[in-house]
Amino acid sequence: MSNRPLNFIRSILFWRRLFAVVFTSSSLLSNFGSEPARAQVSEYCQLSSAAVQEKESLRLSALKGNENAQTRYQNMLQEQAQKLQECRTRTWPQVQAIWLRLYPCDIQPGTIDQIMDRIVNRGYNQVYVEVFYDGQVLLPAKANPTVWPAVIRTPGAENTDILATAIKKGRQRGLKVYAWMFTTNFGYTYAQRPDRESAIARNGKGQTSLYVVDNGSQVFIDPYNLQAKRDYYQLVQEILRRRPDGLLLDYVRYPRQAGSDSIATKVSDLWLFTPATQEALFKRAQNYKGLELIRRFLSKGFVTGGDITEVDKLYPQEGEPLWQGRPLPPEKSILPATDRQPLLQWELWQLAVAHAMQGILDFVTIASYPAKQQGISTGVVFFPDGNQTVGQGYDSRLQPWDRFPTTLEWHPMAYGNCGDVSCIVSQVQRVLSMAKPGTQIIPALAGKWGESISNRPSLEVQMQALRKFAPQLKGVSHFAYSWQYPESDSDRKFCRVK
Repeated sequence: MSNRPLNFIRSILFWRRLFAVVFTSSSLLSNFGSEPARAQVSEYCQLSSAAVQEKESLRLSALKGNENAQTRYQNMLQEQAQKLQECRTRTWPQVQAIWLRLYPCDIQPGTIDQIMDRIVNRGYNQVYVEVFYDGQVLLPAKANPTVWPAVIRTPGAENTDILATAIKKGRQRGLKVYAWMFTTNFGYTYAQRPDRESAIARNGKGQTSLYVVDNGSQVFIDPYNLQAKRDYYQLVQEILRRRPDGLLLDYVRYPRQAGSDSIATKVSDLWLFTPATQEALFKRAQNYKGLELIRRFLSKGFVTGGDITEVDKLYPQEGEPLWQGRPLPPEKSILPATDRQPLLQWELWQLAVAHAMQGILDFVTIASYPAKQQGISTGVVFFPDGNQTVGQGYDSRLQPWDRFPTTLEWHPMAYGNCGDVSCIVSQVQRVLSMAKPGTQIIPALAGKWGESISNRPSLEVQMQALRKFAPQLKGVSHFAYSWQYPESDSDRKFCRVK
């Protein structure tokens, strides 16, 4: 008879016990549908085309030095900000946000104004500005004490603080401006530093994420590494000096691998093979037997009956092998080593997976701490299926979002792509079913207004499908500005200004 049902029950019990009771946070903190008619667009607090055209005309005139136009433009911004706020308070969703990446070209006069105007035109009251991505930071080159290069390296623009400008101009229009940043993905530039080599995550095949992620620019770090924690902590502090309205932590996970490697089924699939991670894992042992078995399991990927017998002989004064999360048996087992081996090996595998996931959870605690101190909202961005078990294995991203603090905003990326809204709805339902009451959940949707794109229904159709979850869902975000204005995004990226 198969032991799968028993193993499944044991897995659930062990998993809950391991996370809920035993593991503690890092010590760093203590040390320092159908398409709607066009006439219905006002339902989403969008501005009329006449208002949009009038505002753009005033912006262009003001840019040319017309003081009267400048005054009228500023007055219009204030008026629309108030109307937007009033509309959103009475219109679902109360939070409608958009994701935005800025480029060096955006330092040109009037560009940020135009971007923020377009965001307001579409009824958004929040914007998530990407401040750390692909190993670059959105800080002035001359005021950047971090280990990463600045996004803007244009000669003569060393003191330009485009993030501070975006926050200021967003708020002028009634927008809340969040700083959106990669988290455990530190980028290719970080991997080029010889003094940070030990901070880069490695699996049991000796690979870093550069070898397993297609685009070759994603470098994931060891979340237990003290240097990596310090580097990121400093980065967050510098971003928060600009006083954004919120902080969004993205890439809070391990690399996403392809094919059969997308499921972690053995120890060598896990990102445990760096000094800091292993040291922390060994500290989870609660006696010498436990430590020795953890070492053997990590080095070989399994333990044998012979290993267990040898460990028993090495430490005859000890009872059962113990580590955090393993219940203390009432007495020393009298079963032969070969009978004890299957359960011990299974429990060691669960320990290894839980240890990897706990590193992510600890890193979230550290990354969000400066914002918590300052009373700035913080959110975590995740894949709704990133925490799943698949057979005897786990999704290779090992993203334990169901364990993220409920004091943080949850931003599930509901990017399901099945030609209709069913898979998107099911992803959001999964998050809602696993979240504790009171958790603020703001799903991210991918798409465009008024048309399907990349096999995804329009944003209107997706939002109509999610509206039934109100009031549990009070906010929705849209990925991304570049999808809604692809030509503008391309022009800005390469400075092809018309």
